[in-house]
Amino acid sequence: MRITILLISLIIFTVATAQKKPYLLVGTYTSGKSEGIYVYSFDTKNATTSLVSTAKIKNPSYLAVSTDKKTVYSVAETADTTGNIIGGGVTAFAFDAADGKLTVMNTQPSGGTNPCYVSVTKSGKWVFAGNYSSGTLSVFPVNTNGNIDAAIQTIAHSGSGPNKDRQEGPHVHSTVLSPDNNYLFVPNLGIDKVMIYKLNQQTGKLTPAPVPFVKTAPGSGPRHFEFTPNKRYAYLIEELSGNVVAYAYNNGSLKQIQSISSIPKNFTGSIGCADIHVSPDGNFLYSSNRGDGNSITIFSINQQTGKLTVAGYQSTLGKTPRNFNFDPSANFLLAANQQSDDIVIFKINKKTGLLTDTGKRIKVPNPVCLKWIF
Repeated sequence: MRITILLISLIIFTVATAQKKPYLLVGTYTSGKSEGIYVYSFDTKNATTSLVSTAKIKNPSYLAVSTDKKTVYSVAETADTTGNIIGGGVTAFAFDAADGKLTVMNTQPSGGTNPCYVSVTKSGKWVFAGNYSSGTLSVFPVNTNGNIDAAIQTIAHSGSGPNKDRQEGPHVHSTVLSPDNNYLFVPNLGIDKVMIYKLNQQTGKLTPAPVPFVKTAPGSGPRHFEFTPNKRYAYLIEELSGNVVAYAYNNGSLKQIQSISSIPKNFTGSIGCADIHVSPDGNFLYSSNRGDGNSITIFSINQQTGKLTVAGYQSTLGKTPRNFNFDPSANFLLAANQQSDDIVIFKINKKTGLLTDTGKRIKVPNPVCLKWIF
């Protein structure tokens, strides 16, 4: 009888676990109809979604999820000069996996204006925010409750670039940790450099790496940065040029091995590249162009050399694809179209990397960041 009860309990637990669907978190701009962060349940079998909860916050344009999935960090991309937060802010939310709800814990000033990126170490001890307009980045300690304490360090970049409209000063666009979390890579659109810092994981302090930066082509506008699963290569998307730069990576050091355009040869419209991601299997690289192209470029990755070859192009079937991501099953790619207020769900061909429209859409105002909790 006791064995039977245990078996029944195990079956119930197994079924409940199997039925647990991952959560999709959507960061937005709130200048239109959006209220903040939207949380959806996502069925990885048929790509259907259901709205679970909403958390009100101004311009949560980028999110980061702690390793234990209990805390979500969000920027408030503003340049406010009123209230308690001068400039932008970084907010910590507690996440309840049982009901998919976010609860505000606390907010700290971001150490600059218009923070556009946030990241957190695997240990959960340190959070980093990049401030676009002020060209600064800040380091925040995380206390035992998951709250973020005041910044212990803010670094200001200096310089400019040849594009007078976009590079009149420094513009930090992302703060990306190395796979071992020992280094922080900070692409700066305004000065055409990827700054590299050594992270002291005990104190949280950043110091310039032995090679403190890599230069990109003048006027290229480095934006987002991504490592391969095997940790041997890294890729940079340049917003203004539309190029992807491939690097060999070794212990905080980058060596450029290729620069390749993500833009079709016959394309004559405006370029505004935004996001870049390597597929979970490491075989393909994807980048978005939110300029007139409104598209995603698919590259195949040579596993021996790290070099890229264009495999195809896919319209995002909407306007201004600022961000995209893969679902936990790696069968679907979700593209967030900021100005057409929708997320388009594509099926991924794992042999070719190419995308096919599933016909599924998530209607959400001004989506600009997609993160997962599963």
